[in-house]
Amino acid sequence: MSERTKPTALVVMDRPSFRAHFDPVRLERLGRLVTLPDPVWVDELDSPSARARLAEAEVLLTSWGAPTLTPERLAAAPALRAVFHCAGSVRSLVTSEVWRRGIQVTSAADANAIPVAEYTLAAIILAGKKAPFIAANPDAANRGWGHLAGYGDLSNYRRTVGIVGFSRVGRRVVDLLGCLDSTVCLVADPYADPEVVRSAGGTLLDLYEVLPRSEVLSLHAPALPSTRHMIGATELALLPDHATVINTARGSLVDSPALAAECRSGRLFAILDVTEPEPLPADSPLRATPNVMITPHLAGSLGSEILRLSDHALDELSRWTVGEPPRAEVTPEAFVLNA
Repeated sequence: MSERTKPTALVVMDRPSFRAHFDPVRLERLGRLVTLPDPVWVDELDSPSARARLAEAEVLLTSWGAPTLTPERLAAAPALRAVFHCAGSVRSLVTSEVWRRGIQVTSAADANAIPVAEYTLAAIILAGKKAPFIAANPDAANRGWGHLAGYGDLSNYRRTVGIVGFSRVGRRVVDLLGCLDSTVCLVADPYADPEVVRSAGGTLLDLYEVLPRSEVLSLHAPALPSTRHMIGATELALLPDHATVINTARGSLVDSPALAAECRSGRLFAILDVTEPEPLPADSPLRATPNVMITPHLAGSLGSEILRLSDHALDELSRWTVGEPPRAEVTPEAFVLNA
């Protein structure tokens, strides 16, 4: 592609994201695909200098820290034709004006699903042995496993795992569970196709059929008004004793006080990579509950995993520059149901 025909692009994200996404190799590849006037990168779209670059941009590459594409900002981008998001959700980035303008949007959510699913599998395996909770017990190091009580069956054989949400991550988790011997995988998702779930290795059931059978319950639904606190006191009460709730999706899916009460009673356990609010306040009951393991939103792409997101976005950009259809387009219809 000649310099004259290459589209003009602008990278929009905060400084830490730009450094993580674009090492010299990725920046050089980006330069082969598009024209990059100075500055290549901005972290805002409202200053005169940023507006000058926005006015000529045909392509935006965005990620964490990018400002919302409001109608006012889009009005300052008359040439804009596509947005390639180098991260997962575009919910805080995209507005209805983007769709009205016919601007194409892609997301690296598929690539971001990989480490989340890997983290979830690790959490499920650790939950089977109750390893995080036994490790946090100051008396456990002085006692053999035969003397441990109150943790249930410490096993990953013939476990029943409930998957709530047959999403990008949920599908990957179902697939990864094939590495465990004789695991039964039950899926709750009102939008899923039973045959697709079955081919992946799961069985599609109603949520209230899944809950009483789930020794591990892993959440992978989007944060929507209809899913807020979908796992509340009633749902938690249906889980069997010693079950573990794993949340790597959105904190709003779970009623935190209800979960804290069940865990403080010793009946349930939880591994939470996301919470509501996030981070939890210092006095949250979940913080002081030994049956709860909390990590600070580690499951998604971090470190070198971020480069996989960049590669995904650059692959989409490469296809777009030669007129090929995108593989990870975000449509208005999908936007409604995505996290």
